[in-house]
Amino acid sequence: MSEQASGGRFPLLAPQLLSEAQRTLHDTITGPPRADGPFLIVDDGGHLAGPFNALLYSPAIGQAVQALGASLRFGGMLSDRTRELLICAIAADTDADYEWYAHSRVAATVGIQPAELESLRRGTMPVGLSGAEQAALELARAILHDPTVDADVHDEAFRHYGHAGVTELAVLVGYYRMLAGLLAAGDIPVPSSLFSVDG
Repeated sequence: MSEQASGGRFPLLAPQLLSEAQRTLHDTITGPPRADGPFLIVDDGGHLAGPFNALLYSPAIGQAVQALGASLRFGGMLSDRTRELLICAIAADTDADYEWYAHSRVAATVGIQPAELESLRRGTMPVGLSGAEQAALELARAILHDPTVDADVHDEAFRHYGHAGVTELAVLVGYYRMLAGLLAAGDIPVPSSLFSVDG
């Protein structure tokens, strides 16, 4: 079984038709550190999946977006588990099916249990989280839903993460909410599964 990218309202761009700037972005997205992850980024035809195909339509912005995403996923101070708890919570909150498809798979590789994912999917706090994980999720919830962040929510996050961590948490929420908006604007679905049948 393999998966096929779908661009939604953004027609899939074939690799052989890309401009130089688009090709550079394509190669950056499909190379390390994203390569060989647990979700589809590029299909067998070379088409980018999820928000990545859409970013090819504006390669200068796409380069900035992918660089921020790579910094958040691979260069931040948050633990892998905390980061993926947050991303899955944001995906559930924004009904971003591709984000959920992708990061629930990543979550499973960093120790997040199915029951925890189910709680996030329902919008509830998973049982048994550390104080730091709860503080991160409460800060994310406040950023997503409230016009301001209450001092007690901020202070609890600050106690665990300091100024650098609060900055990273807030930017991570904004980044994945931004991707959810791009996915919604393009009505971009999760990849479709292709079954090969032996003849």
